[in-house]
This record gives sequence, C-alpha cells and structure tokens, in this order.
Amino acid sequence: MYHSTDPRAALAATPAAAKPAATHYAGAEYAKFYETPPAETQGGARTWYARGQNFIIAYSDADQGAVLSRTSQPDEYVVLLPDPGAGAEIAWGSERAIVGGHSISFVPAGASSVTLKGAAKVVRMMTTRSEDLAGLCSNAASYAKPHPNLPPFEPWPEATGGAKIRTYSLDIAAAPGRFGRIFRCSTFMVNFLEPRNGPRDPSKMSPHHHDDFEQCSLALAGTFVHHLRWPWTTDMAEWRDDDHESCGSPSVAVIPPPAIHTSQAVDPRLNVLVDIFCPPRLDFSAKPGWVLNADEYPMPAQGAAGKSAA
Repeated sequence: MYHSTDPRAALAATPAAAKPAATHYAGAEYAKFYETPPAETQGGARTWYARGQNFIIAYSDADQGAVLSRTSQPDEYVVLLPDPGAGAEIAWGSERAIVGGHSISFVPAGASSVTLKGAAKVVRMMTTRSEDLAGLCSNAASYAKPHPNLPPFEPWPEATGGAKIRTYSLDIAAAPGRFGRIFRCSTFMVNFLEPRNGPRDPSKMSPHHHDDFEQCSLALAGTFVHHLRWPWTTDMAEWRDDDHESCGSPSVAVIPPPAIHTSQAVDPRLNVLVDIFCPPRLDFSAKPGWVLNADEYPMPAQGAAGKSAA
C-alpha cells in the first residue's frame, strides 16, 4: 500500500502466488553500530559487521590512509562512500581507480583494496559467500539456520563490458516518477534514497511486504522507526508482536518476508536511509529509468530472476 505521491504506487501488482502462503516467520534483525564497539580495529579503520541471509554489511569509520583489503573475494562487491570528501583509491588486479566521495563502486571478485584519501565513512557490501566476514557479524548466531521464505541466492548476470571497477556519482537530482537513486551489479541492488530534512509525514507512510526476499535498510544519518507486522496463521505459536523499533545512525535493519513494513524518519534534522537488496529486485529493474546503470548490467531471464518482485 503506497500513498499516491509515492513512485512505487506505479509498480505492477504482484500476481497471486502459486505457492501456499507462508506459515513460519523469522524476526527482524537490528544492528545499532553506535551502541557497540567495532568488531575489528585495524590500520586506522574501525569496522562493524551485520548480515542478512545473503549479504554482509561492513560499516567502517576510517582515517586518512586506512586500507580495507580483500585477498580472495569470491564475487562482486560494493564500496559506498556516502559523504562528499577526498574519496579513495580502489585497486583490483592491475587496475587503479581514484573515486570521489558521495559515490558507489562495484569491485570484481579477487584481490582488491580500498585506500582512503581522507577520513571517511565507508560501507562495503558482500554476499555471505565471504565466509571469513560472516562470523564477524554481530547477528551471526541468528543465521545459524537459514531463515524461512527465502530461496537460495543466485547472482544476476555479469556486466556486459567485462570485469572492471565501475564507479558512479551519487550527485544525481531527483526526477519525477523515479524512486531514489538505484544502482545494481551482479550481486546487489542499492537505492540511495533522497535525504529527508525533518520527520516523515505520518499521513504518507508506505506499508507493504515482500514475498521472498529480505530488505536491508541502512541508516547513515538521523533516526528511523521501523514498523513491522507479521500475518497471523492458524497456529498462534507462530504469531509475532508488532515491531516499532527506533534505530539511530549508523544502524542496519533487516526486514524479513513476508512482514508488512514501513520506515519512518523522525529526526528533526537530516535523515539518510539506503535500501539494499541481494540479489537485485526484478520489479525495480523492470521500471524504465529507475536503475541508473541498467545499460551496463543486464537483467536475467525472467525464469531465473528469483521472483524478487513484491
């Protein structure tokens, strides 16, 4: 359910599911990095980790000259520099790319590094195929067993131009009918939503659900209340109380299917939220003009897209 002013109101209705409705649920995951010490402190970078079923979020508060390295990264990953600033040098193989702040980069599998040109916040997003990082996540124990209602992870096609570092500026003006600033690669879809000054209008919320994929909401500034409600089943043992979880910044909320959810910015100052999906969403990808780098990363065949459309 979307307000008429929300671009997502134009999404095609999800067809009635052929499979039975879910009867077992997982709870939401919340990682409030500002309340806990970093999992790692190395070389001038303090890093916190949290995960979903398919993805890992690594949030670093890094000094100038700090180096964040991956020696045997199994698949393509994301480097997000959310704030304007000096940026970083990303190295992969023989390639070196100087990237500015307020940018998003996709780095191929293999050995790579990110060297900060100035003090900055850095967010890296990897799949849980990076097993060395999965155990560092503050909520690792929650995924000792797979959560229900999620199909096995399948990456999307590689970029048509071959493996290389790809970087895009986040300095993109809002456009009527487009939802946020969406970029995708073979493993992730990242929507850097428009910053909001002041609280969200409570008469224009967007309660909705996803049938078979998690949503990660990464708060980078401000405070958000994540409202969640799970369907009732015939078995009261599966019923869950509503969540109305207040999360400051930086923090991660992992929203499980098929919980009805909406997030409410409440800080009187700046609120910045990033929505993350692993693998990418089919419905957002199918909207012309929504994915800003769609010309570089092809969509999968319809049958192989994992039904990520809700």
